[in-house]
Amino acid sequence: MGLELYLDLLSQPCRALYIFAKCNNIPFEFKHVELMKGQHRTEDFRKVNVLMKVPALRDGSFTLAESIAILLYLTRKFKTPDHWYPSDLQKRAKVDEYLSWQHVNIRGKGSKLFLTKVLLPLITGQPLPPEKLEGVTEELNVVLEQFEEKFLQNKPFIAGSEVSLADLVALVELMQPVGAGYNLFEERPKLAEWRSRVEEAVGKKLFQEAHEGILKAKNLTADKIAPELMEHFKHHLLKQTGQN
Repeated sequence: MGLELYLDLLSQPCRALYIFAKCNNIPFEFKHVELMKGQHRTEDFRKVNVLMKVPALRDGSFTLAESIAILLYLTRKFKTPDHWYPSDLQKRAKVDEYLSWQHVNIRGKGSKLFLTKVLLPLITGQPLPPEKLEGVTEELNVVLEQFEEKFLQNKPFIAGSEVSLADLVALVELMQPVGAGYNLFEERPKLAEWRSRVEEAVGKKLFQEAHEGILKAKNLTADKIAPELMEHFKHHLLKQTGQN
């Protein structure tokens, strides 16, 4: 049994893994787990990842959850080019620094905007009140400014002159609000130029292929979401936006 990656490309971490494996010619079997159908909550998938989340990896009898852990496993197992996770102590520390910071910042705020703009209207049957949407957007804008000032600065990439895991993880997260119809690159030339460099480094065609689904997310309809997931989303999102 070869390497299996359990993914749904609507998920940011899954896209990072897919792009990383493909652009490094890592052989793997793509196991599609459709989140909107609730396939991650089945007993079959629970045997792969008891946490019932994607992405997940199975390599023979070995299984692994958590996208950053999986990315690091792949860099080590397949000895990918050094720039992805540099051997240089300080460059690696810069990658680690971003990967530690991003969870509740870029990921947290970007995901919140996506969920409130795309999923909340499907659940409640009405759009988010403008003042709520403005608040969620401003939260994202604050961390985008921090990202530019602290992590990107005036460098081509986060760790210096070459692309790393930090850049890939960052960019797939920033594409989530774009999928919701918020083009955060439009008035941020530094961010837009960095995006272009990262896409070039991984391959523009591959990057576009990985994001084809999320860029159509605005067209998602309620009938495409499993009923039990609708209830889960409803509770989670109304609580998150202070509407319950």
